[in-house]
Amino acid sequence: MRICGVEIKGTEAVISILEYKEGLFTIPDCRARKVEFSKRNRSSDLNYFQTSFKQLMNDYKVDQVVIKERPLAGKFSGGGLGFKMEAAIQLIQGLEVSLMSAQTLKASLKRNPVAVSFAETGLKVFQEQAFNVAYAAHMNIQYPPEA
Repeated sequence: MRICGVEIKGTEAVISILEYKEGLFTIPDCRARKVEFSKRNRSSDLNYFQTSFKQLMNDYKVDQVVIKERPLAGKFSGGGLGFKMEAAIQLIQGLEVSLMSAQTLKASLKRNPVAVSFAETGLKVFQEQAFNVAYAAHMNIQYPPEA
């Protein structure tokens, strides 16, 4: 199963694709590390972002997208454009999309720590949270949290 972890930062959707097959994780080569949304905030820009994201997921045969959830209010709350990007991803037809809260992410990584250091993955530093989201999503499927 291929899962794309997404962290929305400003006007960028930072992505990391992670595949789990026959007990092994692989990180497929991907032409993009992030998908950008124009700051002009026009409907055509939102359509372009959504289409670009969908095409990327189709090209890499991603089964599920998991977005790191951002708080709605408070010091670390997300901005309006970020929520538009999140909604555009969630509304892509034929793509399974879910959100993962920071608490769920932290609990999953505590239960199932990553076996290798992030530096060994070959990903860029800014992709670490997206990678962690994809990894935690896989671990929650393989080893569901206790109720």
